Amino acid sequence: MKRRTVLRAAASTLAAGGFPTLSRAAAPLAELRLDYAYYSPSSLVLRRFGWLEEDFKRDGTQVKWVLSAGSNRALEYLNGESIDIGSTAGLAAVLGRANGNPIVTPYIFSRPEWTALVVRHDSPLRTVADLKGKKIAATKGTDPYLFLLRALRTAGLRRSDIEHVQLQHADGRVALEQGRVDAWAGLDPMMAASELDAGSRLLYRNVAFNTYGFLNVRSDFLARQPEATRRVLVGYEKARHWILANQTEAARILAEEAKVSLEVALLQIKLRTDLSNPQPSGEHVKALQAAAPLLVEEHLVRDGVDLNQLIVQLVDTQFARNVVVASV
Repeated sequence: MKRRTVLRAAASTLAAGGFPTLSRAAAPLAELRLDYAYYSPSSLVLRRFGWLEEDFKRDGTQVKWVLSAGSNRALEYLNGESIDIGSTAGLAAVLGRANGNPIVTPYIFSRPEWTALVVRHDSPLRTVADLKGKKIAATKGTDPYLFLLRALRTAGLRRSDIEHVQLQHADGRVALEQGRVDAWAGLDPMMAASELDAGSRLLYRNVAFNTYGFLNVRSDFLARQPEATRRVLVGYEKARHWILANQTEAARILAEEAKVSLEVALLQIKLRTDLSNPQPSGEHVKALQAAAPLLVEEHLVRDGVDLNQLIVQLVDTQFARNVVVASV
């Protein structure tokens, strides 16, 4: 049987909830490619302490880390096969898979409040309705951008009612503080830094509009390397428990990596990052299904995509179950 046919069959087995026997005979993994992101403290801790490097060293596997500046970058790397496992927001993962990115989500790295609509400290804007006709910076394909679209709907506004300025997250912060845009769909830790260092104000917050932090795996990688994937999740669980027991120390790592103050990092870690529930479940499926119509209404996905079914296929509620239970 040709390799392509074998992989297609393996992927189909995974989609059906099983594990392909092919994985037992998988070739040794020469390189494991992961992303790390300032919006995922667990990835920073895992990278800092080298726990995966230590675990995979016995197999001769090299661990390569790639910085993701946002969900859009992580999805690009996954789709381009530059990384095997990457960190995105939940709704961004749905958007990616709906547009052909072959990913599966077996693990939730956080339940954050990592985005809000931000204005300068002296801005006259007070409500979402005030954003009509204004310039707003946001990174398309990320949770902050989708948060912006959902926030606008609460005031009866749509994308066409504002001037969207496409900027990566860090550049959006600079544009806001320099007065080149009226508002910014922010992302921590840059958002927290803008608040504390520049006095920026959160115009609109909504925890429910912040989707979960998804750790996504390329489907072909999961089909060929389920055991390697499981070991990565074990590492994430070790990092999660370490952060829960060492929040200040975790904030120091975040501060050093993201080049923000310890005060900013503590705000993100202690007040805006919930690490209590890493197991994907029906809760995550329902939350995404409730938000998914926005993707259709804003013409962000291809016509005819069944988003409810796609979300069920994306969120793997079984793979990590033994990993999470074993770590408690």
